[in-house]
Amino acid sequence: MSKVTIETVDHVARLARLSLTDDERMTFARQLDEILVYAESIQTLDTTDVPAMSHAGTGEAFRDDAARPSLEPGPALASAPDPSDRLFRVPRVLGG
Repeated sequence: MSKVTIETVDHVARLARLSLTDDERMTFARQLDEILVYAESIQTLDTTDVPAMSHAGTGEAFRDDAARPSLEPGPALASAPDPSDRLFRVPRVLGG
């Protein structure tokens, strides 16, 4: 039996402010259910001989982290379509 219902998808879509078609709702319910089944299968793996780690990175540094001079504003803004006061001017995307 599916753990993810159409109602669950509707709830998540409302939280994300998404409007979904009936086909999308059914597709997402199926896909989310498959993801949860896969996640549960991973939980059953025997990891007793796997050493604990804080994150997936190896901790190796690829280069020395040294301060270097940054770009000068002139060359950095040379290809900007609409620079203003030594800044990149971009179209507003939030708050109309």
